[in-house]
Amino acid sequence: MKILVSDNLSLAGVEILKKESGFEVDVKTGMSKEELIAVIPQYDGLLVRSATKVTADVIEAATNLKVVGRAGIGVDNIDVAAAGKKGIIVMNAPDGNVITTGEHAMALMLSMSRNIPQANQSVKGKEWAPKKFMGVELYEKTLGIVGLGRIGTVVAERAKGFHMKIIVYDPYISKEHAEKVGVETVELKELLARSDYISLHTPGLPGKPLLGKEEFDSMKTGVRIVNCARGTLIDEEALVEAVSSGKVAQAALDVYSKEPVSPDSPLLGVAEIICTPHLGASTEEAQEKVALAICDQVLDYLKNGNVRNAVNVPSIDAETLKQIQPYLRLGQDLGSFLSQVSEGAAKKIAINYNGEVASANVEPITISVLKGFLSRSIDGINMVNAPFIAKERGVEILETKSSEAHEYTSTLQVKVTTDKGTHSLTGSIFGKGDSRVVRVNDFHFEAVLSKNMLVLNNMDVPGVIGNLGNTLGKNNINIAGFHLGRLKEKAEAMAILNIDSPPSDQTLEELRKTANILNVHSVTL
Repeated sequence: MKILVSDNLSLAGVEILKKESGFEVDVKTGMSKEELIAVIPQYDGLLVRSATKVTADVIEAATNLKVVGRAGIGVDNIDVAAAGKKGIIVMNAPDGNVITTGEHAMALMLSMSRNIPQANQSVKGKEWAPKKFMGVELYEKTLGIVGLGRIGTVVAERAKGFHMKIIVYDPYISKEHAEKVGVETVELKELLARSDYISLHTPGLPGKPLLGKEEFDSMKTGVRIVNCARGTLIDEEALVEAVSSGKVAQAALDVYSKEPVSPDSPLLGVAEIICTPHLGASTEEAQEKVALAICDQVLDYLKNGNVRNAVNVPSIDAETLKQIQPYLRLGQDLGSFLSQVSEGAAKKIAINYNGEVASANVEPITISVLKGFLSRSIDGINMVNAPFIAKERGVEILETKSSEAHEYTSTLQVKVTTDKGTHSLTGSIFGKGDSRVVRVNDFHFEAVLSKNMLVLNNMDVPGVIGNLGNTLGKNNINIAGFHLGRLKEKAEAMAILNIDSPPSDQTLEELRKTANILNVHSVTL
């Protein structure tokens, strides 16, 4: 078998490949797209970092390719959907960058607190002005961490060594997990108001950035901000304004809305903003860890058929996969749907299999539910690590089966219990793999699961649907499907709308203010 390494990979990883008998390894870095397309047909495995773009055209040309391995967590440079359709497994190495990214966040926090980059530049410019670079201590300052995943936890543990007071906003963690880490959980509004430092460790969010003008205005004057997560989490123009006004004392950024940063970016002209070129994973140790991990995974798959850390298929044999494939997608969609309509930290996820599907190996389906539910709040979730992360967060997983069929041949019910309530969602497969929601809590439907949906509760009175249609029409949102469920006349009802584009925050606010509409959620799958 032949393996192509098309990006600069740690030599330790490449040596593992070259020592394996029966494998031929080529290292060809810096190829153009056309050059990669020309050579890829001869390879069974492809190993990349972030430079190589594994586009749909490359996938189409890869007539023998069985696996793509990404040395790192992000797979934005790989067309995962195209690979999946062609039966090519995409693997990543999600654990290697955790420590190094957390340490970089701490390094940025210290660097801006003591003005280290500016002072270094001053001394090397033949200037000696210590009073010019008066700093602040971390000691007994309040650090607000947004997102207590693996990297956020690393930052929390290290910040405790500086005797910082740590508060956390993460609606997806349990109180028990927060207590185990030793942090106080608060709502985002309180975190913004109380924090002396804010460090972001959450995935990019749909819609507006997490921190914009309104959020900066609500912060404590003199706050300092670190972002080693996603550039889209911060409105960069609003940040520059907040720093210029003195509301934000300093910021330290390793990620940006567009990379590489434009030479004309206003961020580069503000002395109080430290900028590093996406160095979160750039340590020798991290690069060696991810190289060793991904090379081992790719070899294990090509030699033994074992799948680890795959982002587009479960770790199961081909025969079982074919049998349960429609339910894997249904389970993931139901999990994602529930994560967007549920509030609070999940304590329990109960999954009930009813009918023919109950006789299958349902473990991968259960994992796909967890993957869908957790992916909304945590980067790097896949079919391997989803159960472990759920357990780590104190989420109890219950699984029940019943071969008895009722209205449908098979149904999959997911019930999520949080510290703020319980939501239940039941789905089924229609025809040739058509996923539908057949029940939400006590309301019955046959609603198609689509990319963009609105889910709302309303009073069952005349005029609601008309007002809803007028508001969506005014905001140029087309309704592709409308499904209404009610328990009895003139009581509370529920509607699921399939829409062609996601609503803006302004549109959602308009809908929430509409008479007889009780609540509205936007769901994106």
